[in-house]
Amino acid sequence: MSKFEGPAPSEIELERRVYRKKQGVRSTLIALVSTLLFAIVVAVGLSLTPGVDRAAEVFFSFEHAINSLPRVWDGFLINMLVLVVAAIAVPLIGIIIALLRSLQGPAFFPLRILATAYADFFRGVPLIIMLYLIGFGIPSLRIFSPYVPFWVYGAIAIIIIYSAYVSEVFRAGIEAVHPSQRMAARSLGFTHWQTMRKIIVPQATRKMIPALMNDFVALQKDVGLISILGGVDAIRAAQIAGSADANYTPYVVAGLLFVLLALPTVRIADWFSARLRKREQAGSIL
Repeated sequence: MSKFEGPAPSEIELERRVYRKKQGVRSTLIALVSTLLFAIVVAVGLSLTPGVDRAAEVFFSFEHAINSLPRVWDGFLINMLVLVVAAIAVPLIGIIIALLRSLQGPAFFPLRILATAYADFFRGVPLIIMLYLIGFGIPSLRIFSPYVPFWVYGAIAIIIIYSAYVSEVFRAGIEAVHPSQRMAARSLGFTHWQTMRKIIVPQATRKMIPALMNDFVALQKDVGLISILGGVDAIRAAQIAGSADANYTPYVVAGLLFVLLALPTVRIADWFSARLRKREQAGSIL
């Protein structure tokens, strides 16, 4: 056996692997059968509903979906733009707030208070209220050009709210690192910032990624709220397209675009969480 290879699994472990494989196949078959039965029950139930034809025409009209898709897609690109800007700014601001809250010493007390107040206050403010305050409050001050795009104010409001949430994720990840890591780094002569940058934050990142991915999924949905500022994003475009003949299919089209946007992130988050669990259980082989 090569010196780079780990110990060979025991007979007990091999039997466990065979059993788990059989159980996996059995579970898959049961899941397929139960899913098929559920689909049949739902299909039969819908077919017996008196208003199913009218509901299908109002919410799932293929003609309306095709006609509204170009306009909804153009608005969806604005939502994507806000998402990209927020996805870059939110982690940066969030880590700054978390690091300010971790500062030691009485001299940094005002910074800790301000960072704590920021996180506590903006986590309690509903996003829709912040959109109104930023989207209509800042233009009324007449400080900036009146031609600033609406999505800029929407992005600012989203960044403010989500930075507060993400800062708590960073803080929890930092505090999850054992204090002995910090003490060991300081005993080697590292400063506070060197300890955070080289020792604490890299270890905390692995613990934070699943929670950050969940926040990113929520962010992908909430960028649709910028439609309340009056600009034509995906939601507003769906409203315009559906208002002509009171058909709600454009809303379904916009919703599907957001779902397709979120699915890869959800699957990546699940994969990464499963990978972490597998790594943590790797030392239990007998």
